[in-house]
Amino acid sequence: MSATADELQTGLERILRSPSSDGTVELIVRRPAVDEREVVHEAELDVRAGLVGDTWLDRGSRATEDGSANPKAQLTLMNARLADLVAGARERWPLAGDQLYVDFDLSKENVPPGTRLAVGTAVIEATDDPHTGCAKFSARFGSDALRFINSPQGRALQLRGINARVVTPGRVRQGDAIRKF
Repeated sequence: MSATADELQTGLERILRSPSSDGTVELIVRRPAVDEREVVHEAELDVRAGLVGDTWLDRGSRATEDGSANPKAQLTLMNARLADLVAGARERWPLAGDQLYVDFDLSKENVPPGTRLAVGTAVIEATDDPHTGCAKFSARFGSDALRFINSPQGRALQLRGINARVVTPGRVRQGDAIRKF
């Protein structure tokens, strides 16, 4: 069952209380194949491959001229409180298609492009490539959820999440801190 527009708006209060400097990695998801998800308790982040075991590098992108993987969308992060609001049960969070679900304020004000984040022993950098909702997001979580994340307020808060790239390789575990520096 999808959240209604009223439920989403009411849930915004909780999202706005997300930590702005020291948060937590709540869930890590690999995408081993199209429409497949694998929840892992820890993962390696690599400068070239992104999240090791994920198909980001192999899938390529329509956003690049040659169809290769988009280096500005190597990793995707989503606010765990938003995932909880739109997906409900934690088992449904991976349907969003993101790799890192974090209890952290991902708004443009808090995490503008170029912001570096320590996540586990790795360092990642937010890119200027917007992460927006699509038809798959709407099909999985409802049209109200899609309108909510793509509204002007939703875009400013980057409710759909952010794209990032790995700057320093390392390991990330569920429960690790995520922080700006």
